[in-house]
Amino acid sequence: MQRRTFLKGFGAAVAVSAVVPSVVLADDKKPTSPNAMSYTTAVAAITGGKSVTVSSKVALKAPEIAENGAVVPVKVTVESPMTDKDYVKAIHILAKKNFNARCANVFLTPANGKAVFGTRIKLGGTQDVVALVELSDGSFISASQNVKVTIGGCG
Repeated sequence: MQRRTFLKGFGAAVAVSAVVPSVVLADDKKPTSPNAMSYTTAVAAITGGKSVTVSSKVALKAPEIAENGAVVPVKVTVESPMTDKDYVKAIHILAKKNFNARCANVFLTPANGKAVFGTRIKLGGTQDVVALVELSDGSFISASQNVKVTIGGCG
């Protein structure tokens, strides 16, 4: 009987000594990433401070309600002739409330023929998804859509 009591006490002491240092030394700060940036910082980095115009030339397709925020399908189509002088240079997809607002960046040339890009992005919650498009003349146009992220399909 005394041996069992000793082994139980010894096992508990080992478990506590393994957990307590990690809890005491744990930092309460959020983990930081060198790539993490807010929405406004990301837009400023992409545009270099130039103004962005909301345009009907940009079509952003995303579901109104996403049951799983880890895989939200997004498709961007831009009306552009895609000639050597007038083409879409880049399409950036941003999520306004994510820890890292930049979700996807794709760079195009006139050889692409069409300015279309589709992907799946991760959303941390209900928020606006923005398609920021850079044109060959250096201007920026955009479109946005709100996506409601539900947990387990319950709105």
